[in-house]
Amino acid sequence: MNVGSLLTWHARFRPDYPAMVCGDERFTFAELETKVHKLANALVRLGLKKGDRLAIVLPNCPELLHAYRAAALLGIVSVPLSPLLRGSGLVSLLSDAECVAVIASPSIGEALDEVRSQLPSIAHDRYILVGDRPGFRSYADLVARASERAPEPVDIDGSDIYNIVYSSGTTGSPKGIVHTHQIRGAYCTMFAGSFRLTPESVVMHAGSLVFNGAFVTLMPAWYLGCTYILQQKFDAAEFIEIVARENVTHVMMVPSQIVAVMNAPNISADKLKSLRMLCSVGAPWHREHKERMLAILPDSLYELYGLTEGFITILDSRDFARKIDSVGSPIPFSEMRIVGDDGLDLPAGETGEIVGRGPMLMPGYYKRPDLTNEAIVDGWLHTGDVGFADNDGFLHLVDRKKDMIISGGVNVFPKDIEEIIVQHPAVREVAVYGVPDDKWGECPVAAVILTRGGEVEPEELRLWTNARVAARYQQIHDVVIADDFPRSTAGKTLKRILRETHARSTVTT
Repeated sequence: MNVGSLLTWHARFRPDYPAMVCGDERFTFAELETKVHKLANALVRLGLKKGDRLAIVLPNCPELLHAYRAAALLGIVSVPLSPLLRGSGLVSLLSDAECVAVIASPSIGEALDEVRSQLPSIAHDRYILVGDRPGFRSYADLVARASERAPEPVDIDGSDIYNIVYSSGTTGSPKGIVHTHQIRGAYCTMFAGSFRLTPESVVMHAGSLVFNGAFVTLMPAWYLGCTYILQQKFDAAEFIEIVARENVTHVMMVPSQIVAVMNAPNISADKLKSLRMLCSVGAPWHREHKERMLAILPDSLYELYGLTEGFITILDSRDFARKIDSVGSPIPFSEMRIVGDDGLDLPAGETGEIVGRGPMLMPGYYKRPDLTNEAIVDGWLHTGDVGFADNDGFLHLVDRKKDMIISGGVNVFPKDIEEIIVQHPAVREVAVYGVPDDKWGECPVAAVILTRGGEVEPEELRLWTNARVAARYQQIHDVVIADDFPRSTAGKTLKRILRETHARSTVTT
């Protein structure tokens, strides 16, 4: 099983079908295959072989997708990394993954120059830039001299590693999550069925391609031969126009992007009418925002809860309205349990840790059997998330264990408070987190982004919220107005950074 062979099939039997659109560039499957063959042959000429690690540090661009496919054909392990990485963070991940080559953007060239001496496993001629910079090999020059013919076949088994995806680090040091060709094959088939994709679907991606959530729609698009549209940099108004112009049918977005689309000046149901699936992923999607989007796309909303490590639930469009507070049910061939602190199963309605298993479960964290054994116990992935199953078996996500605030000995879940605050007409987004408190141990603080033209004083919003929360221990002690939140490459709000910033500002004050 080689997911790279999917392009070979479509290029042979559907050569003139539109395969990919990125900005002004358009490729048929035959044209795309030529691009991928040239890169694959260039990598072979550089000496890369099956099992070698290739770091890909690029923003959204055609070359990133070419690299994913070329690596797959050769059995090279792709290691997608955020182009925002610098210094020790960049060195740490390149070293941990044991990369022997890197394809990067010019914007990261200076950072790579500064750390080359710390990366002896990467030869000087294996630093490849998609652009020009002295001292680096040019991607364009590299592929220009390469053959368009298919590279020599490589024997690849389903258990061979396709890529290593590093966790976002929202709850600690990033960990290398291993995905095999078989796991990515499961992504192809399981998500194609779950989201009702067909070969005629038009799939668009508006977030970072180095985020694992991108593979949720990328892999079924590869499998079915859909037209794949890549937005180079997310812009809500442009997104809406692309959907209307290209008749996009399927898209996956993080909640902050969906909120931006709902607040875009050109939003209209007519411009989004081609969408058969708009799926939220990567962070909690608050009910207030779900209901607003449901009015625009009543039959096309999905929500996915899942971990890169490999457990997934999906709230299907046909269940969305009646189960709006849930994150759906486990995908086929998967199982879910809710367990207490003693590890025993809890009945429906009782809150505990979510554990699960299924066909996408990782074999482990790269070179970290200790962490693997902590996360996967007797074949079950322990998510670290807290939730409950209702009587119909649908999962209701309460919060992350590590985001939970313990105030006066009581467990306080930020999501419960966020669902209240986001209802205020001046609030666009909210993030609630805990900060140290001499009396209570921790107390909740809310950071908010206001709507365009929205006006509310922090103290006014604090009092408004505290008058509406269900319990006294949910009352927030402070409100911080922010222009934006610190976010991971995946678009997740980094509450850890918000807590650290709050602590520094308190000390300064």
